[in-house]
Amino acid sequence: MSSAAESREFVDTNIWLYAYDGADARQAEAIRLLERLGEKGNGCLSVQVMQEFAVNALRQDKNAMSSADVVDALEAMAGWVVHRPVGSDIAKAVRMVSRHQLSFWDAMIVLSARQLGCAVLWSEDLNGGQTIEGVKIHNPFA
Repeated sequence: MSSAAESREFVDTNIWLYAYDGADARQAEAIRLLERLGEKGNGCLSVQVMQEFAVNALRQDKNAMSSADVVDALEAMAGWVVHRPVGSDIAKAVRMVSRHQLSFWDAMIVLSARQLGCAVLWSEDLNGGQTIEGVKIHNPFA
């Protein structure tokens, strides 16, 4: 396993959204994190993150992104290591729900991070400092 793979870091949806939201105070920190991981080549995400990003980025409010900008962002995201869950991953996530008292969607995020061999999961939605199944949760805004 290469050193980049050994230090893989997974980025949850909210951080991607903040990076593209010029009205959010967390934008600069989100951009710094994404740039660092992009430059090192050890950034990871999942199809779920891409889907959640697209849905939220296109929402009809004052901060919505254009379809073209969303496509550009998704194409950039696709250049990272992307976990593509398979059918058996659903049952694995359900087991994690009961084991760790997670929502199903959070369990899928943790599962994707674990399946990609990520030591770190960057998220604002989970408890920073917590380790779940070998994946350490970090909140970049804490």
